[in-house]
Amino acid sequence: MNSSNTLLITVDPDKPNKDVIAYAAGIIKSGGIVAFPTETVYGLAANMLDKKAVERLCSIKSRPRGKPFTVHIADTGLIEKMGCRISKKAARLIKKFWPGPLTIILKSKNGRKMGFRMPENTAALRLISASGVPVVAPSANLSGKKPPVSAREALKDMDGKIDMILDAGRTKVGVESTVIDITASRPVILREGAISSKSLLKALGSR
Repeated sequence: MNSSNTLLITVDPDKPNKDVIAYAAGIIKSGGIVAFPTETVYGLAANMLDKKAVERLCSIKSRPRGKPFTVHIADTGLIEKMGCRISKKAARLIKKFWPGPLTIILKSKNGRKMGFRMPENTAALRLISASGVPVVAPSANLSGKKPPVSAREALKDMDGKIDMILDAGRTKVGVESTVIDITASRPVILREGAISSKSLLKALGSR
């Protein structure tokens, strides 16, 4: 893919153009990859159910095959559709921090761990919803480089490697999401990001 194949389209961050969102969602549905903004950093959206799209995403990110991606959602209903249960701990975190910069790792019925996040970004939520598929979305940077907080930063690494970049301005937070694993009796914070450990533990301890 050469650089002319990466389309950059600007949308209003609060009222993104419906046709542009639909177009970007169509790319994701058909196996393409779209860079888009969340409140933390720009991510690379791909259809989790499309094996070739996920393999392409791994190749772009130089990510080991088999290492799980976080599923980005616009509706908590997708969690149970994907075979995971929303525990009491998860419900507390969801109520307090979603939409927001928190990735919650849950366990599916077959024992597999899965990470979920609902971003606090209008363009992101509408894109995810319009795609109609489970969307995985790692940060839009090459391995070892800083995650981008603007479409222009994403373009530097991704020009010619992905199909489209949805530009809705700079991200509000600029720091990656906090990741918490609540699959065991004792929660484990795997990455501290925009939300502090203290805030999470306080939420989990509340009644």
